[in-house]
Amino acid sequence: MPFALETAAADSSTLRRVAIDPLSRVEGHGKVTLLLGEDDQVQQVRLHIVEFRGFEKFIQGRPYWEVPVMVQRLCGICPVSHHLAAAKALDHVVGADRLTASAEKLRRLMHYGQILQSHALHFFHLSSPDLLFGFDSEPGRRNIVGVAAAYPDVARQGVLLRKFGQEVIRLTAGKRVHGTGAIPGGVNRALTRDERDELLAEIYTIIGWSRQAVQLVKRLHAANPELYDSFGTCRSNILSLIGVDGTLDFYDGHLRARDADGSIIVDGLAVENYHQLIHEEVKPWSYMKFPFLAALGPQQGWYKVGPLARVQNCNSIPTPLAEAERREFIDHGQGKLIHAPLAYHWARMIEMLLAAEMIKDLLHDDDLSGTELTTGGTRHHEGVGVIEAPRGTLIHHYRVDDDDLVTTCNLIVSTTHNNQPMNEAIRRVALRYLNGRQLSEGVLNHIEVAIRAFDPCLSCATHALGKMPLQVELQDAAGQVLQRLRTVP
Repeated sequence: MPFALETAAADSSTLRRVAIDPLSRVEGHGKVTLLLGEDDQVQQVRLHIVEFRGFEKFIQGRPYWEVPVMVQRLCGICPVSHHLAAAKALDHVVGADRLTASAEKLRRLMHYGQILQSHALHFFHLSSPDLLFGFDSEPGRRNIVGVAAAYPDVARQGVLLRKFGQEVIRLTAGKRVHGTGAIPGGVNRALTRDERDELLAEIYTIIGWSRQAVQLVKRLHAANPELYDSFGTCRSNILSLIGVDGTLDFYDGHLRARDADGSIIVDGLAVENYHQLIHEEVKPWSYMKFPFLAALGPQQGWYKVGPLARVQNCNSIPTPLAEAERREFIDHGQGKLIHAPLAYHWARMIEMLLAAEMIKDLLHDDDLSGTELTTGGTRHHEGVGVIEAPRGTLIHHYRVDDDDLVTTCNLIVSTTHNNQPMNEAIRRVALRYLNGRQLSEGVLNHIEVAIRAFDPCLSCATHALGKMPLQVELQDAAGQVLQRLRTVP
């Protein structure tokens, strides 16, 4: 993990600036800066998103039917999430207020495949090295290769769990990455009986491995409860989609928000009215926005999304094995919401088990092989699509003109919702583990562990400019800065 140490003047005093750049084992590019005062006391900690990609702008002017394919290029890890959120938003544009049974179930199957593969990738490949070896362990060992050497069964199951999820995506979307299966108004292909049987042959093994993954996380919590219950903990509101009868639903539902104590703030809000609930703030030191609940304001209204929010925001999980694990997770909180970032891993594995069970149930449904795949109706000029991506609530909002061209695009992605919680978590970790200590790679890795717990997708979160200034430097071969240009926000 590279980091740089330099001096920086701030508030007429000399501070040392430490930069963790780039962040490792996360999707996308970002960095953390810390300002240290005398005796290495932490003065400031910030997570900076340093990419600028501008998706909300260059989508404008494109035909609406291109959008579900285009927006996937935000990311190679969670493209299905953007693919489906865009397709859902544009269902309203083509007047498809209700999809056919086959189309909805095929989309759901695609989405569960995405949840399964993404959760497996994050836990086994990116986070398990820290959890299994320790945050201060040898950096050369803290990777999936090290896990494979020390825990071969764990690594093998992680790789094959992800592979199965990718196969579900391939068969429903046409490709493992950046497929084309969902279109405005439905889908463009069904599954054959042979394809369903191919997946059914493996699904019970996948469910078994998912159960083992939940048990692994529970053992880690039991072995060091003080760490897992307190590391980087910051109390906040939570937000997620809620399905029929209050169940956890990744694909459809209404919005529900709770406060840090678990009391419901908003419930039953139709997704097309998300702008009444959520406002966004911009800050000059990051390209990523800072969403908040409008009624509470930016200081009190920030919130968490993702597995930790979903598992605690719902009333139940609609599959038996995952619901039993959810109840045990809730009991662990002893009547209070769990806010510890490391608990994200436990909730994430419960969701992976849920996705595996849902895939199993759908594969027995003959609607997956149906022939009625699209529908439509009266055209509209606006659509909002909201789903629960692996990392949390994902909002796509489009306006389309009479020429079928997109005029407005607004995206609020999962990692953006978690922006303030991540900043709060790393501040608490820095104050506890870095204050007054000599810096080392292992000490600084504690910061990255807190960020990884949220499973951020920094590429997805950098779609809009905000107010961070753009800076370009011209350097000679020796690295001397010859010219520096900076935009005024």
